[in-house]
Amino acid sequence: MDKPIVNRVSNSPLITINLEKIRFEGTRYFFDLKNILDKGVILRENKIRDYIKNHDWTQYSSQFVAVGCSSEAILPSWSKLLIAASLKSYARKIVIGDLEQLETVLFESAINQLDFTKYINKSIIIKGCSDPSIPDSAYGFLINKLQGVAKKISYGEACSSVPLWKSNK
Repeated sequence: MDKPIVNRVSNSPLITINLEKIRFEGTRYFFDLKNILDKGVILRENKIRDYIKNHDWTQYSSQFVAVGCSSEAILPSWSKLLIAASLKSYARKIVIGDLEQLETVLFESAINQLDFTKYINKSIIIKGCSDPSIPDSAYGFLINKLQGVAKKISYGEACSSVPLWKSNK
């Protein structure tokens, strides 16, 4: 008589946290100031102000927007702040920086909204090898929140995980 196959991974008390599942849904956009600079490097205040006045800001409605400059131009902080102020009424979130910085801020916010009480004294696996667009900093935020709450933290998959931290309790 054959023994039934038992899936030990699904029956284990391990809790897997997948950062892909807590990512905020929505469009990410990089607002590149380079596109409104003369020759991609020269800042002219009147040109930026005209751009702001005539630009259709509604196209960023409900988007997550990073405001930065991809050229080597050295810009005063106010130039990015003018764009951010113009986006405020439309975008869901605005970050001065690049798309990775935007993603970092979004993940920090998502992780801070998690209920960590369900992880008290539990063995946790932070799902690894997932979406490469998840910044390393998101994993750092998560492990910092889990330490002191969880009993054990590993990284990877249940079948092949790397131990990261274990409580001394």
